[in-house]
Amino acid sequence: MDKTKRKELLEEFKQIKSYMGAIRITNRASGKIFVAAYPNLKNKWLTLQAQLDMGRFANAALQKDWKEQGPDAFDFEVLEEKESGKVTDMRWELKQMEKRWFEKLQPFGDRGYNKPPANG
Repeated sequence: MDKTKRKELLEEFKQIKSYMGAIRITNRASGKIFVAAYPNLKNKWLTLQAQLDMGRFANAALQKDWKEQGPDAFDFEVLEEKESGKVTDMRWELKQMEKRWFEKLQPFGDRGYNKPPANG
């Protein structure tokens, strides 16, 4: 590949926008929800489904329900997204985003799969 073509492709790649954001997975049968924020939402649902299908999802309660009820019992939704290139501190931004949605949706106990934040 010549240098000009390589430079053009690199510029095109830089123009592709990626989005960070908060998601919700809802168990339609129980109404329980799982809320999380991720640095890249592109194909996130496919990635999460693969983890759940392989039995490798970090949240044991959601993993158990997925195994028992199957993927058709769950919905995926992006709650909020923000262009990643416009964020200076992604970890902080993701924590704030998750915190807002935790406060709003309270996905704990009978309502959800998340553990309550340790600081409150």
